[in-house]
Amino acid sequence: MEGTGRCHACAFPGGPPAGVFGNGAAPGAGPLLTGPPPLPVPPYVPMPRLASPVGLGRAVAALLGLCVLADVFSLFAGTTMYGVTTRMIDEGAGALSEDEIDRADLLQFVAGAVQTVALIACAVLFLVWFHRVRVNAEVFRPDGHRMGRGWSIGGWFVPVANLWFPKKVANDVWAASLPHEPDGSPRRAPRTLMNWWWGLWIATLILGRGGGRMYARADTPEELRRAVDVLIVADVVDIAAAVLAFLFVRRLTALQDEKAHQGPVLAPAVFRSGPYA
Repeated sequence: MEGTGRCHACAFPGGPPAGVFGNGAAPGAGPLLTGPPPLPVPPYVPMPRLASPVGLGRAVAALLGLCVLADVFSLFAGTTMYGVTTRMIDEGAGALSEDEIDRADLLQFVAGAVQTVALIACAVLFLVWFHRVRVNAEVFRPDGHRMGRGWSIGGWFVPVANLWFPKKVANDVWAASLPHEPDGSPRRAPRTLMNWWWGLWIATLILGRGGGRMYARADTPEELRRAVDVLIVADVVDIAAAVLAFLFVRRLTALQDEKAHQGPVLAPAVFRSGPYA
């Protein structure tokens, strides 16, 4: 302080000298320090944690069995409608009563509704299971994935890309989930089962949608029977796809469970009181 009662900085007629407040500004006019702007904080990405897929795998397998039963019911409805349309073609529309035709059509509608409900229930639980095995696979092998965790769910909903994005994720999950042999090398496990399941699943989508459109647009008994033919084939293919999906889910779940019980591979801190945190 000087005799004027002012502080040393304020004693300067032209204001405080440059550098007193870091940028030559008056007190309170700006920051006290200068320098480069702070670096942006990267978004927080939670670390993957190992979780048992066994319970979810069993639930998905059970719902896949329900899908098979729904397909069998749809086959019954389809063969019933096939018989009705055949009689209409061979004997004429007058050979059947309106009630017989309506019952066959109603049976076809109910079968489609049952298939849809079973598929939605199974799909929801399958996506939960698929995301879990994808997260587990990242714990097993953090650098072995070409797509992020979110694609294990989002990849199924992207038009066109959903024909191969989920399969791409599944390939990486399968490779990362292989248990180790005693010499440390990964066990050899062909992807034949997974490849056949995916191929039949795509075939089911094409046949089911194509047959459904044909059925909705059919105006003659001949067109109706052709549509029913396609739907029956779609049901048979869907049964095969569901069986292979059942085997795929059980197999991948067993591989991850075995690898988890082999002990930590890359992240020992993840394992605390057992293979699963």
